[in-house]
Amino acid sequence: MFRLSTIFWSALIMSAVVVAQTISGPFDCLPAGQYTLCQNLWGRNSGVGSQSSTLISTSSSEVSWSTSYTWANNPNNVKSYANVISNKAKGVQLQNINSAPTTWVWSYQTQSSGIRANVAYDIWTGVPSTGNPASSASSYEIMIWLSGLGGIQPVGSQIASGISLAGHTWNLWRGPNGNWQVLSFVNAQGEIPSFSADLNVFFKYLVANHGVAPTQYVQAIQAGTEPFTGTANLVTSRYSVALQ
Repeated sequence: MFRLSTIFWSALIMSAVVVAQTISGPFDCLPAGQYTLCQNLWGRNSGVGSQSSTLISTSSSEVSWSTSYTWANNPNNVKSYANVISNKAKGVQLQNINSAPTTWVWSYQTQSSGIRANVAYDIWTGVPSTGNPASSASSYEIMIWLSGLGGIQPVGSQIASGISLAGHTWNLWRGPNGNWQVLSFVNAQGEIPSFSADLNVFFKYLVANHGVAPTQYVQAIQAGTEPFTGTANLVTSRYSVALQ
């Protein structure tokens, strides 16, 4: 009995590995189970500040992490996109996706007054089955904003409003960025700190209504935060995504 109990508890502990590793370099990344956690301070030169991200834990399908930052100057410029990217949810054409279940539970542990930042998915699609985000292989950048504070706006202009998807109401923005088009669903009813949905409903909507080809491949699914200015510690307690 003792040996069976020992094996049981060892398996239980291993199913949710406590990690607690911190990265602080501008482009540091860290393996996180079936995900990768990255700092991505791509817009750091437009401001003054610092940022670090901590991998808290991983399990068979979920990951938790936090990002702490302080950014100032140029309040209309994104400074970074600290995020996790799925190593598995990619390489499938939109027309072949049956479902894309996701759960994201997050909160601001601390935040300064007047913070300008979002909390958003960043999903990349293209003609080839593989391609890095924001590259020559990108056709569309599909963002889903669960939060947008301080009056910030997505790329482009609003082209639709009052869209009911995944139990929430969204406004849709569209505009060019580099060689790809950005399509941003912005929550119209405040923040969504606990989000469980099928991302496929967003894909189907874009295919049916906004000219996105069903033959586009999902090349990457990221989830994270874009700070413009302010100080915050954003904590994700649960996150998962899959393509089925």
